[in-house]
Amino acid sequence: MMIDELTELHIAESFFTRSMAAMDSLFLLFLIPLIPLSLLSILALIVRPRPIKIPIKSRHVFITGGSSGIGLALAQRAASEGARVSILARSAVKLEEAKKSIQLATGVEVATFSADVRDYDAVSKAIDESGPIDVLVVNQGVFTATELVKHSPEDVKFTIDVNLVGSFNVIKAALPAMKARKDRGPASITLVSSQAGQVGIYGYTAYSASKFGLQGLAQALQQEVIADDIHVTLIFPPDTDTPGFEEEQKSRPEVTSIIAASSGSMKTEEVARKAMDGIKSGNFTVSCNFEGFLLSLATTGMSPQRSCWLAFLEVITAGPIRLVALFFQWDWYKAIEKWSKTKTK
Repeated sequence: MMIDELTELHIAESFFTRSMAAMDSLFLLFLIPLIPLSLLSILALIVRPRPIKIPIKSRHVFITGGSSGIGLALAQRAASEGARVSILARSAVKLEEAKKSIQLATGVEVATFSADVRDYDAVSKAIDESGPIDVLVVNQGVFTATELVKHSPEDVKFTIDVNLVGSFNVIKAALPAMKARKDRGPASITLVSSQAGQVGIYGYTAYSASKFGLQGLAQALQQEVIADDIHVTLIFPPDTDTPGFEEEQKSRPEVTSIIAASSGSMKTEEVARKAMDGIKSGNFTVSCNFEGFLLSLATTGMSPQRSCWLAFLEVITAGPIRLVALFFQWDWYKAIEKWSKTKTK
């Protein structure tokens, strides 16, 4: 009799254990989707600023570095979408050529202004003459691909002054009128950086430094102007088939070309299309290809995010994307080491 009671007790305990295990499994199945849904809900509450649409039609779009490359392609796209376009560059000759090119492509006549972005007074005068700006695209840029040891101090200063200080000059000159506008809808300030402004690349020491600076400028500026309904966008194009890129390829170090090849290059029109779509959506960060998108996930840092879905993706992929970035970095250093050994033979 005692044995039967123990057997029944054992069976009961076994049944209870199995039941609890089944309940634990069901709880875990319930918990697995609950965690990401809870995270998504939290991000939906805290993501700032909210999604916005920046209209282009019938608005004043002012583009620096607008006489060639990405700037010219952006000017053509803005003109084709019905914007009043102004372009600024140093060369009056190139500006006239760009003006004719845009008119031929779109039937729209754009305003041109010749000024050096390093000269604040000249930039301020041009912007005042152009009239209040709704969409400002700070696109000018120069670069020389070479090792720092071969850079002259003048080259480094020129790169920093045009790419970074020039951006401050343009924005500072345009900002008072942009902040004072009334009943004209949301405005935009766009800075064209580079994938070399997200990750340092061999031979791009001065250029990367100047483009990395734009990220800090953009993040701080967005906080200063969000109350004025001005939205900052940061574009990160890869190598782009521009006249400047063609010249740069002739002299840049071999190892730089090996590293840059991992991301490929794009046409100016394609970059301009993606950039304009990002501007109109009010996105803070705009990547132009898949590699750039992964790079943006890896380097987002404190950048503002308008989409809770993308914020969710940034959070859950932070570790894996960092691992991918480390593999890329390992591959680059292997290429540098291999290249260095060939040079010492």
